[in-house]
Amino acid sequence: MEYGLCHLSIVPVRKEPSDISEMVTQLLYGDHFKIIEQRKNWVRIRISFDEYEGWIDSKQFVAVSSENYHRLDAEFPKTTTNLVDYITTENHQLMAISAGAVLNAASILNHQAEVEFNTEILSKEKIIETALLYLNVPYLWGGKTPLGIDCSGFTQMVYKLNGHKLLRDAKQQATQGETLSFIEESEPGDLAFFDNQEGIITHVGIIMPDQHIIHAHGKVRIDKLDHTGIFNLDSKKHSHKLRVIKRMV
Repeated sequence: MEYGLCHLSIVPVRKEPSDISEMVTQLLYGDHFKIIEQRKNWVRIRISFDEYEGWIDSKQFVAVSSENYHRLDAEFPKTTTNLVDYITTENHQLMAISAGAVLNAASILNHQAEVEFNTEILSKEKIIETALLYLNVPYLWGGKTPLGIDCSGFTQMVYKLNGHKLLRDAKQQATQGETLSFIEESEPGDLAFFDNQEGIITHVGIIMPDQHIIHAHGKVRIDKLDHTGIFNLDSKKHSHKLRVIKRMV
């Protein structure tokens, strides 16, 4: 088995080994992964944090030893909390990194990182505070950063910044946590999931106080939540049909 490490700010992870293939997620600085298949210019990876798989350009990572991979796996992640920070590379150049980057591997890369980071599991009350940092970030399929994010990337990153681990896609996240029977049982920070006409869960958001929800739909926005689903405050129509509410913390 071979192992890799993301040494760049952001790397697209694609569905197929092609630059024009759909981006399904992103690697952020410090993410480590297993290499499960190699082609001429591409490698298929399995990301340690959420076991998500996809293809990345072979020029956009560095190899790490098995020893370093398993050390990173065993450590609690030092997750950056500011929307944008800067590190200094081994060539004394500045490189921007986004919220959710992990600093544990900085010493392996000979990088200097004098930035704020979290190293503990924070209380549930912090989840909404973190979510509001992403307000108005544009929707980007597969995105995980303050420059573009999708619905499940948003929930995953908000929870990650607070020391909690969620899977990547909405339908995967819906397999986690405790199911609640009614909206009235929910607390700020719980997750609401929504399905399409085929019954497939395709959307997720974070429940706020007073039956509101913050979610990524066009942009990260706040709308009303009721027993039917999300009521879009701009269009004055329901945009998503409620399927289930889950308590993760």
